[in-house]
Amino acid sequence: MRLNKQLQEKNKESLSSVLPITAIVFLLSISIAPLDPGTLVLFLFGAILLIGGMGFFTLGVDMSMTPMGEGVGVEVSRARHLIVPIVLYFLLGVLATVAEPDLQVLAEQVPSIDNPVLIWTVAIGVGIFLVIAAMRIRMAVPLRRLLLVFYFIVFALAALAPANFIPVSFDSGGVTTGPITVPFIMALGVGIASTRSDKNSASDSFGLVSLCSIGPILSVLLLGSIYRPEQAVPHTTSIPDVSTTLEAAQYFWVSLPAYFREVAVALIPIAGLFLVFQVVTRRFKGNELLRIGLGLVYTYLGLVLFLCGVNVGFMPAGQLIGATVASSPNRWLLVPIGMVIGYYIVKAEPAVAVLTKQVEEVSNGSITHKAMGHALSIGVCVSVGLAMLRVLTGLNIFWLLIPGYAISLGLTFFVPPIFTGIAFDSGGVASGPMTATFLLPFAQGACQALGGDVMTDAFGIVAMVAMTPLVTIQIMGLSSVVRHSLARRRFRHRMEQVEDVILYFDGKEGA
Repeated sequence: MRLNKQLQEKNKESLSSVLPITAIVFLLSISIAPLDPGTLVLFLFGAILLIGGMGFFTLGVDMSMTPMGEGVGVEVSRARHLIVPIVLYFLLGVLATVAEPDLQVLAEQVPSIDNPVLIWTVAIGVGIFLVIAAMRIRMAVPLRRLLLVFYFIVFALAALAPANFIPVSFDSGGVTTGPITVPFIMALGVGIASTRSDKNSASDSFGLVSLCSIGPILSVLLLGSIYRPEQAVPHTTSIPDVSTTLEAAQYFWVSLPAYFREVAVALIPIAGLFLVFQVVTRRFKGNELLRIGLGLVYTYLGLVLFLCGVNVGFMPAGQLIGATVASSPNRWLLVPIGMVIGYYIVKAEPAVAVLTKQVEEVSNGSITHKAMGHALSIGVCVSVGLAMLRVLTGLNIFWLLIPGYAISLGLTFFVPPIFTGIAFDSGGVASGPMTATFLLPFAQGACQALGGDVMTDAFGIVAMVAMTPLVTIQIMGLSSVVRHSLARRRFRHRMEQVEDVILYFDGKEGA
């Protein structure tokens, strides 16, 4: 009974998240970007699957991924020898990334490099940086220090890499941290940090996602230097020929088995490692294990429905809308339309709900999920607008990435460490499956309609989505610092006034 109530609450939350972007696409389809009936029906069916999938997924994460990650983090941090956690963290990073659905989507759309080569390159980068991120928490190394060092290396290496592969490299860092890896890695950080007793342990629980996003950028930049894909032909989304609602339903039904297999491949390695962990440590007892098992089932069903909905229903609609708007006389509308879509689409990212909830819990409610949601929406709104500007003008992505990361890294010197960790984690969380399966095809469709270079102009939108929240959330942190500083000043001023009054009356009595 309690689970049914929780599932109803999660479904209401997912409905409120998915409904705005569904309404926007529907309005576009009957106004400036007409869609054929089959594509629109597929999109609406996909929206229904998204709502149900997000409900099951978020409930399943609460029941399984969060306790699993925290438990592994606590137990492994107690190991006497560093070799055990290093090997385990590396394996967790690699196995979780190899099966990440977002990465599979990106790999399908990146030409000239075989999918397994790209996926394993990214996975090794994540594995290495998950080890670095976990060791940082254990040794209490400031996150800002590592971010400054590694982003300097990233941009130095990017200056030497092929120009048409740089956007893909930054995109790979964004899609790596998706619905499979984020809940587990974030909970892992909380578990590792809980073994420390200092005042900075809570803020240091954030930062794993942000560092894990850097590893793929470096590894894919190196891969691009080897492959040199100058003559690559980009992948385009095939638009299914659907003329009736029955055909649309059958198309989803035929597509479902592939997603059942894909998500099973994604979850089995994590579940297997957890089983070995449980056999060795005996951390969880009977009822806890049953709840985790049921949570994994919910997570599995939720991801199957979600991924089927976004891949089958949202991807064709995104590409067609982008191409239609770009082909119109008012092609500049790509920028405002992209900004509106960006503002609302991030609310439908499944991992965003996980992040905002954990932020509220770790900060004891001082950073609310509503404030986090607004900051993320504003950041993604700006990023998609800038990405559409690149599609229209062919602007080099460096002109946006370098100032963006310079500002975000500069802000780390002025905001509390917890905001730095949250901000850089949120960049990876915001660029999830909705970005890979709707915004990226939207940019590709627009770019192809304009006759631009998809590799340099369309790719990079995921990187932009991952960058701007770093600025908006740290600005939110900076504003809270300013407010608290002003409040303290006002308090001190009032206390000084009270002291003046007391001294005045003491002087009167003395006279």
